[in-house]
Amino acid sequence: MSETKKSHKILDFDVIKIRNDFPVLNQKIYGKPLIYFDNAATTQKPRVVIDVINKLLSEHNSNVHRGVHYLSDQMTEMYESARKKVQNFLNAKHAHEIIFTKGVTDSINAVAFSFGELLVKENDEIIISEMEHHSNIVPWQMLCKRKGAGLRVIPFNDRGELLLDEYKKLINSKTKLVAIVHASNSLGTVNPVKKIVAIAHENNIPVLIDGAQAIQHESVNVQDMDCDFYAFSGHKIYGPTGTGILYGKERWLREMPPYQGGGDMIEQVTFEHTTYDDLPAKFEAGTPNYIGAIGLGVVLDYLTNIGLDNIKNYEKKLLNYGMAKLTVINGLKLYGTARNKTCIFSFLLDDIHSYDVGMFLDRMGIAVRTGHFCTQPLWDHYKVEGAVRASLAFYNTFEEIDSLCEALKEIQKMFS
Repeated sequence: MSETKKSHKILDFDVIKIRNDFPVLNQKIYGKPLIYFDNAATTQKPRVVIDVINKLLSEHNSNVHRGVHYLSDQMTEMYESARKKVQNFLNAKHAHEIIFTKGVTDSINAVAFSFGELLVKENDEIIISEMEHHSNIVPWQMLCKRKGAGLRVIPFNDRGELLLDEYKKLINSKTKLVAIVHASNSLGTVNPVKKIVAIAHENNIPVLIDGAQAIQHESVNVQDMDCDFYAFSGHKIYGPTGTGILYGKERWLREMPPYQGGGDMIEQVTFEHTTYDDLPAKFEAGTPNYIGAIGLGVVLDYLTNIGLDNIKNYEKKLLNYGMAKLTVINGLKLYGTARNKTCIFSFLLDDIHSYDVGMFLDRMGIAVRTGHFCTQPLWDHYKVEGAVRASLAFYNTFEEIDSLCEALKEIQKMFS
């Protein structure tokens, strides 16, 4: 039986049933069934998340941590329950090591400011990699400019794999932090983060992991990984927009100063002096996105029930199938061929501009991303301005990959 024929059900993974959980997928674009291949930009939301947000706004809405009335107590309990769900999802040691943020960008900026203000001094160094998203470059550049520190960069090879020997050479007595992406949003490369953390810890250097493109594809165990910080965005893992997580080891979070000041993060305020509340409140100034946080907790339950190993195994089949289909298209140049990668295909087609390919695919009902994907230094490595990116999720199918390949061949004919 071909991969295509058995795609609807692999082992106990029923793709059609899962697709029915996502209302947005059941529509047509320009008269064509929607094929959504822009999951690295944002994932679609299952009905359970949509329903719970509607229910919370309709029946339970009230601010958290502030009221003594029923609605506030109820919402506070659900909000803190969501924090516990994130703790369990990441296998963090304590619930107070989980900080709710606006997203991974907000989480990284929080560490860059708070950790940076506390521990980074003139001539110190921060290590990142050549494949980082701008969100894990710019905050460190801003820190280095404020402090007079330096930024060091781990290179990668043309397959899209980090050169760990070069990484080891960058570490020295001035290194204060390593900030590295778990999985590349442009190449799909899954970096050996546990090994990267171990190398840094041999030199007593803390490590931040940007998990925005990994958390939705495989189980993450922060205690086993032993990272000092782990950040991800809710909207990348089928949850609400405007939600994010910063996990931090308790020792660092207790030592670091607050990133923002305001309501709910204080213990006592006078005009002369302010004392701060305990963790996690110290890092959650102002009214949080409590509706979104609860929605994020719901989607983590949803994914846990499906099984992250089941998701990973199915997406691996999609990846292998997609690589086999795309690499035989004459004139298609694929970027990102690491031995360990997620289901991301970035490519250029002949000498056709990526925007043109993206627009024609859109008219065929296929949603992809074009451009540099907020990783301009990565594309400088390949000496191109950007590419077309098809990024898949566990609700995509083999048939959709077939449709993409046929569409690309049609576009080639149009331009030939």
